Amino acid sequence: MNLKFRAILFLMIMSILACKNEDSTISEIQQSLVFPKGQKIKNSNFTGTAYLEMLVDADSINQNSVGSVTFEPGARTNWHSHPNGQIILAIDGEGYYQEKGSPKRILRKGETVKCPANTPHWHGASAESQFIQVAITSRRSGPTEWLDQVSDREYNASLK
Repeated sequence: MNLKFRAILFLMIMSILACKNEDSTISEIQQSLVFPKGQKIKNSNFTGTAYLEMLVDADSINQNSVGSVTFEPGARTNWHSHPNGQIILAIDGEGYYQEKGSPKRILRKGETVKCPANTPHWHGASAESQFIQVAITSRRSGPTEWLDQVSDREYNASLK
């Protein structure tokens, strides 16, 4: 075989191996997720890119909804409140949680938050890491009340 043909063959083999490695890396990441990433959220109640996988829809018998939310770095909810509060379970990554009038706090894998009823708060990913959470919300007394966006100043405020 001539040198040019060998070089082309070598590049083709390396490309195939690189694609196989990339596919297995993506597959390994998907297998390590507790729940599917879900669909991209396309509404104005979030800043940045976030995904939602609904796990349980509220109904007339059990009025709790459960969703897995994946926030890309820097993504976050608007300020909002829930008539019956909310429970957040941190599944992976590093995120933030803040109630109006209180300092922002870090959430890490395995930590939980019990948001009080009718308390404005926000949550999302840190600037450096994605954040995956499971949110449990009761629909018994009404829907989430969405408020103003979290400003960059609020988001970037120092942790206390």
